[in-house]
Amino acid sequence: MDPRIREHAETVVDHSTEVEPGDNVVISAPPAAEDLTLALSEVVGERGGFPLHVSYRKDATRAAFLRAVDPDGLDTPDHELALAEAADVWIHARAHDNVAEMSDVPGETMSAFQKAHLPIREEILDTTWVLTQFPAPADAQNAEMSTEEYEEFVWSAVGKDWEAQKEHQQRMVDILDAGEEVRIVSGDTTDLTMSVEGMTTINDHGKNNLPGGEVFTAPVADSVEGEVLFDKPLIHQGHEVEDAYLRFEGGEVVDHAASKNEEVLASVLDTDEGARRLGELGIGMNRDIDRFTYNMLFDEKMGDTVHLAVGRAYDECLPEGETGNESAVHVDMIVDMAEDSYIAVDGEIVQRNGTFRFEDGFEE
Repeated sequence: MDPRIREHAETVVDHSTEVEPGDNVVISAPPAAEDLTLALSEVVGERGGFPLHVSYRKDATRAAFLRAVDPDGLDTPDHELALAEAADVWIHARAHDNVAEMSDVPGETMSAFQKAHLPIREEILDTTWVLTQFPAPADAQNAEMSTEEYEEFVWSAVGKDWEAQKEHQQRMVDILDAGEEVRIVSGDTTDLTMSVEGMTTINDHGKNNLPGGEVFTAPVADSVEGEVLFDKPLIHQGHEVEDAYLRFEGGEVVDHAASKNEEVLASVLDTDEGARRLGELGIGMNRDIDRFTYNMLFDEKMGDTVHLAVGRAYDECLPEGETGNESAVHVDMIVDMAEDSYIAVDGEIVQRNGTFRFEDGFEE
């Protein structure tokens, strides 16, 4: 086994989830991630935890089920909910034999499935959880890299000095936490404002996402105004949506468009009422992720980018006791901020053309 796989597993178990003796650990991973599943099981065992592997995510088995099922008959499966309730730690590993495996599942079926599984997602989010990536050949092909190149890309991104990354990102966390209004401008296609007053900004340094490398918060739900063109493609359930455009009034999407697969974007927005509001503002800060790979786990962390998610807001971003935007979906979309762009907080520009105020090369 490649020693980097063992290092990856140790980072997941010791840094991201901090598995302790007696923990019930669910490892959700497809067959393409078998080597990582083996390494994770070994490391969890060495730490005194009890691993259980489930191979049922966005792979051929789930696609087969969703193609066959009547969406009107979908309900929350009690046995999956019971597993989530019993877990102390939940590790998701992505890896694909075919990145488009879900592409022929009807949109209405996916929406019904996501609604039915919302209680399970909520239970998993109440565990100690992490989402990571194993560099399978299909993912390398999707990223337009050789398998060897993609392996180096993934494991370099995973094996960072996460304490140093945390310190770097904390400067942006402090700016957002002290601010009230954020404005995002990119060329003549994006000019969006939102309130973040009272919200908490999260420093993602490889805990719930591995790799990490972003800071994120939740907008005040009804505060979002303006328009945004997402100039990086959105890959959703195996479909590529290009040039997704949203216009907001009073926090709600009132107009949308896309140059490719607009119906996929529409199906996301039609999932439920909360899918037409923003649940997340994220700012990419990982300089080691330097290219777009058609994988949101990496792409949303790229330096020089901002991502916005329609749908569910993360509870940890909300004031204590408050309920944020609720939805069965959380779909991220990316704006390239490398050129002719800026982020302003309370009227002060804090990033211009991808460079932060606290970095060398920032221009007033």
